[in-house]
Amino acid sequence: MSFCADCVKGFVHEGTPQGKVEEIGGVSSYVTIPSEGEYPKDTVVLFLTDIFGYELINSQLLADDFARNGWKTVVPGYLNGDPAPIDAFSPGSTFNLNEWFPKHTQAHTRPTLDKVIAALKEEGVTKFLATGYCFGGRYVFDLAFDNVIDVAAVAHPSLLTIPDDLEKYASNSKAPLLINSCTTDSQFPPEAAAKADEILGNGKFAPGYKREHWEGCTHGFAVRGDLSVPEIKAGKEGAFRATVTWFKNHSKA
Repeated sequence: MSFCADCVKGFVHEGTPQGKVEEIGGVSSYVTIPSEGEYPKDTVVLFLTDIFGYELINSQLLADDFARNGWKTVVPGYLNGDPAPIDAFSPGSTFNLNEWFPKHTQAHTRPTLDKVIAALKEEGVTKFLATGYCFGGRYVFDLAFDNVIDVAAVAHPSLLTIPDDLEKYASNSKAPLLINSCTTDSQFPPEAAAKADEILGNGKFAPGYKREHWEGCTHGFAVRGDLSVPEIKAGKEGAFRATVTWFKNHSKA
């Protein structure tokens, strides 16, 4: 498993977050709820971030967008209070991803994530719609393997082993899967996308599978892309709409 240069590149988006940071199972998490109307109290969108955690405003704003579409959305602080710093975006940053990652492996982070999920279950949540970006995409797959989540979506997932994880998904998971892929992505390159279609597509994965391809986009586009570039902006907004539609179509009782 490895990362790529694009894993630490990005742009900070503008906006005012509507949610707040709360303790869930003893874990600081960003929580945002619909501001209008009723919403299903037994359902949560589990938003699994990239290495920058919920502390990156982009993730907070995107989580708020899910809340506006009718779901309580929780962004677990599964990086244990030690996300990659935002200044990693800046030229000359001294952040070293190869030093950071060994302290944030699944052995360090999955137990924290499990605490959040357990606490949400205690609050009455019975349905989890999981969306993961980059680093978080790995965890969507892992939660799907364990059938913890009910619906899955990933955008430019990192740290997957191809074809092993796709084959394991096909054999173990019951969660419908949406993949948002893009033109330039060494973490999930065209050959990985083709292999996903081969293993899961054409009705082979009974719960449901779809892959959306966003032309002209690069790894990270769905959460920290340069929105001044028309293709990136269209890809980010399109991937979000596709995920909302996927969740709505597959979360009905």
